[in-house]
Amino acid sequence: MAMLATRIRQKDGTFYFVSYLAKDILAKVRFISRFYGEGEQITPQVISQSDEIAQFIARIEHSDAAFQRQLSRAKVRALKNFYEMAVNQPPIPGTVLLFTHERLAFQPLGSEQTVGHLQDPASRFLIIDGQHRLAALNFYLRERPGEGINIHVPCVIFDGRTEDFAAEMFVIINSTPTRINKSHLVDLYERISWAEPDRRFAARLVDKLYREGDSPLKYRINRLGGRSQQEKWILQAELFNELHRWVGGEWRKIQRSGHAMRETDRYYAIVRDFFKACQKVWGTAWGHPNYMVTKPVTLKAMIRVCADLARNDADPAEGRQQRWEKRLAPWTERAREFRVEGFYERFPAKGQIERVARLHRDLAKMANIEVQSRQRAAA
Repeated sequence: MAMLATRIRQKDGTFYFVSYLAKDILAKVRFISRFYGEGEQITPQVISQSDEIAQFIARIEHSDAAFQRQLSRAKVRALKNFYEMAVNQPPIPGTVLLFTHERLAFQPLGSEQTVGHLQDPASRFLIIDGQHRLAALNFYLRERPGEGINIHVPCVIFDGRTEDFAAEMFVIINSTPTRINKSHLVDLYERISWAEPDRRFAARLVDKLYREGDSPLKYRINRLGGRSQQEKWILQAELFNELHRWVGGEWRKIQRSGHAMRETDRYYAIVRDFFKACQKVWGTAWGHPNYMVTKPVTLKAMIRVCADLARNDADPAEGRQQRWEKRLAPWTERAREFRVEGFYERFPAKGQIERVARLHRDLAKMANIEVQSRQRAAA
């Protein structure tokens, strides 16, 4: 089956603008989140494990606060009420963005190359943007099925692209603080073509710290879609921010090396050895619930100490962990100061940002490590 479409070209990209009858569009899309109406619900379609982008969007909409059940229900209800009230106003004035990995055939009409007939995909479209609008339309048409021929839904179709393209489009459309939080975006830095190289670099470090078998933080990072049931110590976004703060200050040096992937491995090894040394010197306080040693505020401060230490003593790599255990040994005697009870009184600060800076200075001073300012680091 074919539909009338307008083909739009922008630089190297091509996509299509089509208009679907409301009753038809709902048969051509798949919902990957659960939506609720008045005593009714839309059950999400089962997603194949190989469909990475659908898995990604579903995880976000199940985990992000902006898409939790009550907010989703309220949003769908509000949209449905708007459809009921809108008469002179178009109820769906904005386009719904659809994606299919299939390459759709386009047959121009005569000499006109921008208008023609576009083939329907064999499988249902993935909704990149507009699930709530279409869910509300579904409930609206259940009560008023006759309206299905009176409402046309404007759609933009992206076809024949990779899943990375769909992921990138999803982020472009949804990357505001109320839609996708920073932890979710870190997962995609490697797949987003416009992400700055230093951010990709830091994101790779986070991923290696989460996955590598010799990482002291393996599965301890709270990230999107993480399956491990181990207790999490730090949010992915918080860890990313600290690592990006460090590598961003040294980015010109990293670029001059000409081997970003090799440098990723090198920086990972530095952080790994540092945290192994930390684990050794903190002893039983490491990972203990009654201590603040592996809480976000202290972990972030320790990463800053790691950056200070690495500037002057990263090489040689051989024997680095043992050297750093000796440098950090004074922390062992101060472990009691990092007990949860009374911690905030012992390290007073106006807030989390100031407390991380305070702990950074104190930890560095304990180990006789020079603290380098961000301005000097970036020089």
